[in-house]
Amino acid sequence: MTEWYDAGRETVYLNESNNTLAMIDQTKLPYELKTLELKGIKDIWDAIYLLKVRGAPAIGVAAAIGIYVVSLSVNTSDRDEFDRRFKENKEYLNSARPTAVNLSWALNRMDAVLTDNPVLPVPDLLQRLRDEALRIKAEDTEMCLKIGENALSLLKKGSRLLTHCNAGQLATTKYGTATAAMYLGHERGYDLHIYCDETRPLLQGARLTAYELMAAGMDVTLCCDNMVASLMRQGMIDAVLVGCDRVAANGDVANKIGTSVVATVAKRYNVPFYVCGPTSTIDPMTKTGNDIVIEQRPAEEVTEMWYERRMAPEGVKVYNPAFDITDNELITAIITERGIYRAPYDF
Repeated sequence: MTEWYDAGRETVYLNESNNTLAMIDQTKLPYELKTLELKGIKDIWDAIYLLKVRGAPAIGVAAAIGIYVVSLSVNTSDRDEFDRRFKENKEYLNSARPTAVNLSWALNRMDAVLTDNPVLPVPDLLQRLRDEALRIKAEDTEMCLKIGENALSLLKKGSRLLTHCNAGQLATTKYGTATAAMYLGHERGYDLHIYCDETRPLLQGARLTAYELMAAGMDVTLCCDNMVASLMRQGMIDAVLVGCDRVAANGDVANKIGTSVVATVAKRYNVPFYVCGPTSTIDPMTKTGNDIVIEQRPAEEVTEMWYERRMAPEGVKVYNPAFDITDNELITAIITERGIYRAPYDF
């Protein structure tokens, strides 16, 4: 590793010195800590699609700042023309990741600035868009802190926790969602021990969660995804905390592929399974998990990414969904910034 992650370093932000969307390129971690500075709509779309920025909250912040940055280059003072171009850019960015609801949620909030100010001159409108993007970012940090406080109320000192994928500071603006209680507990002397499963095929647990929690000085153990049952059967896990990309109205949750496996095993061994996420991930228009569109990812992520040589025969068919659905009956509680929800879910 060339450089350790600094807990004070921002994951995604507006660089006002050059009006760019700045972000840590998470595809380079843990080998290289690189910051991207993006202005073009295609570059921002690629960064979201290619997982250079990832995690539902961070995607939402990136989308808000990104649409503002792109709007700065719309060279017109005509509001009708500006609005038309804005909506084109909004729809394009929204197509980058179909499952994480924060992407469309943040873009819709930015779009509402136009709707609420129909006759405002373009320069003044741009200022309003900037303010809204920064407000979304600030709200995300505050939201993560509140999720952490609520989750920590369910944990004891010395707890042994398992987390899947990366719902950490790298997936948000600060603290993370599933890791927020870990950061707060670490600050307050809870002596927590964290198990990170590697999270195939993109290894977010190994590359990102283990990396950032170690950098923060926490006690971290990495394991393969298929080792979680062994840990739970031996009584080595006191609770599971995961993030979420979309929550249906009935409490079904879409999260990184493999989450439902962890939840099923946790149910078998009576380990509490907590989903941590902002209320912005709750989609009341989606009745159940069956209605959530699951993004299919490229085959190369399974067959050759992270390997020095291809690890599957040429021509083999590949099934590579980015997310799976965890049924509400497997979830002990859903923890948000507004409180802790248990079945039957009434958000």
